[in-house]
Amino acid sequence: MKILFTAGGTGGHIYPIIAVAREIRKIHPDKDLNLYYIGPKDKFGQDLFPKEGIKIKKIVAGKIRRYWDIKSFFQNIIDVVFKIPVGIIQSFWYIFILAPDFVFSKGGYGALPAVFSGWILRVPIFLHESDVVAGKANRFLSRFALEVFVSFPVKKTEFLAKEKMISIGNPIRSEILNGNKEEARKKLSLKSLKPVLLVMGGSQGAQRINDKILEILPQLLRSFEVIHQTGTKNFKQVQSESKVIIPKGLESSYHLFPSLNEEEIKNAYAACDIAVSRAGSGSIFEIAAIGRPCFLIPLPESAQNHQLRNAYTYAETGAAVVIEEINFTPHFFLERLKHLISQRETIKKMSQQAKSFSRPKAGKIIAEYIMDYLK
Repeated sequence: MKILFTAGGTGGHIYPIIAVAREIRKIHPDKDLNLYYIGPKDKFGQDLFPKEGIKIKKIVAGKIRRYWDIKSFFQNIIDVVFKIPVGIIQSFWYIFILAPDFVFSKGGYGALPAVFSGWILRVPIFLHESDVVAGKANRFLSRFALEVFVSFPVKKTEFLAKEKMISIGNPIRSEILNGNKEEARKKLSLKSLKPVLLVMGGSQGAQRINDKILEILPQLLRSFEVIHQTGTKNFKQVQSESKVIIPKGLESSYHLFPSLNEEEIKNAYAACDIAVSRAGSGSIFEIAAIGRPCFLIPLPESAQNHQLRNAYTYAETGAAVVIEEINFTPHFFLERLKHLISQRETIKKMSQQAKSFSRPKAGKIIAEYIMDYLK
């Protein structure tokens, strides 16, 4: 059996593909499976996919920019006239030669050539949309899909045909959910009895969140142990600044990481009492699955403002507090955080609501659904 994955290439696309691929292997451990990925060049995927036994076929990919200036105007011309057609030709050739049994797309403009080519070649197409507000690429690609799996409830998800949608959750790696709190505390060198705060900026990091955390870091460390994922490109700056401002004696309460690999994120999730995160669908569903209350800081520049919509949709359950970035002032956040951590019943209720919302078996359900379809 040959299975083809495709996506735009960010962490929010790559991790769900890995989750589904692992579940397919679990369902058919003895089956002769050949897994492939078609998409634009991306270091993130290049590092992770080979470890999962997924062979990469790189293509040229373009996009249509909705903001208008001279630079974007010419970039759009180049992408529409050259990159997108070339990517479709490349994808058509790969899919014709590979003859996959189906295509699973996580969406994004990087997936357009493979999905369109697969549809022309009559390969079954399955699509997953992570966000409440479907991206423009997925709105277009959904017309070629047999089914569209969505993370949020169907009635909340916008711009996709209701009759095609199946609400399933966002596929997450089951391996990151089985951490043990005591073992995690040892591995992360968490020694105090203070509550543990996990600060994440997504796969790319979030410099503005980093800056706000640094402004109140001395006060934070008096009340919390902090696990802080900065993003690789921001790590050295945060590291150097934090060394200057951390009060003597509190150095051991600050645990700094450029990124968190699978083992580290498993331990961070198990050890933390509360999380601070951007509002990408992947982060929301992972935090929900571990049952932790969280503060969500939506990225204002996200396409179609989808992070804001994700955040407020999730917060309606009572599992999260949303602070829009314009209101994310350091001392305001610190007071909200300290107040929340002192409310044991509120924390307990938020954890219960998070668990109720979570869909930790989404990857397994998608894998079973697709494999049953192919029988």
